[in-house]
Amino acid sequence: MRIVFAGTPEPALPSLRRLIESPRHDVVAVLTRPDAAAGRRGKPSPSPVAQVALEHDIPVLRPAKPNSEEFVAELAGYAPDCCAVVAYGALLRDALLAVPRHGWVNLHFSVLPAWRGAAPVQAAIAAGDTVTGATTFLIEPALDSGPVYGVVTETVRPSDTAGDLLARLADSGAELLERTLDGIADGSLTPVPQPADGVTIAPKITVEEARVRWDLPAHVVERRIRAVTPNPGAWTMIGDLRMKLGPVTIDDSDTALAPGEIRADRTGVRIGTASAPVRLGVVQPPGKKAMNAADWARGARLDETVTAE
Repeated sequence: MRIVFAGTPEPALPSLRRLIESPRHDVVAVLTRPDAAAGRRGKPSPSPVAQVALEHDIPVLRPAKPNSEEFVAELAGYAPDCCAVVAYGALLRDALLAVPRHGWVNLHFSVLPAWRGAAPVQAAIAAGDTVTGATTFLIEPALDSGPVYGVVTETVRPSDTAGDLLARLADSGAELLERTLDGIADGSLTPVPQPADGVTIAPKITVEEARVRWDLPAHVVERRIRAVTPNPGAWTMIGDLRMKLGPVTIDDSDTALAPGEIRADRTGVRIGTASAPVRLGVVQPPGKKAMNAADWARGARLDETVTAE
């Protein structure tokens, strides 16, 4: 089939590369978000998907308004049989959805109808799910509600960050997407409506929402920090410093600390929660590189009255 691939960030790359290499499909163009500012100088830079497409001499489409009449006509000029979507980052309206004869097939990183929305992997980790996965489905105007072609599952490991889990799902999901497009091409796959029960929503996580709440139980704090690692990144205020935090571990000692109370000693840095304390791993003070929490604490000479907030 003639495929237009729509995607933007790195998790879309395994799928794009797999379709480029597929003997059964021809990626005739790539649709991605407009170049965004990157680096200290803020120079516009192509998305990861655009970079891979350019390396393979595939036309790159970067419309600021993908649902405009002008772009709908431009896309139609490529005569795609199907459009494959992995984390493109924009809503698609009816006129655009009607262009390919087999529609738009989305690879979503959850087992639908669970965790519809922009942050399914983060939501699964924060909720303490032990199993998640990836789903291919036919896009409809409503959010992630279309009928399902296929599913793969993935165990959520106790130490998984969102980055860890997403990397595995990007790989297994790429194979699922290729198999789905193969089935559409030969007519062996028919999408099945999603069940009405079990719908949960996973909206995008803001920087403010990534701030650690020390008044929550330790297991919730630990999950939430892993869920926002690496993006947007967990953080807390320690005194007047806005500290970025890597994953933490729940302390198994008998130490009792109030929520936000900090204790630093030779064994490391602990902060109190609503239950057990947690031990900090890697921290990043403002304007500095990430470092071991114990090394930071030795240099910071923390006042006993300073708390994390």
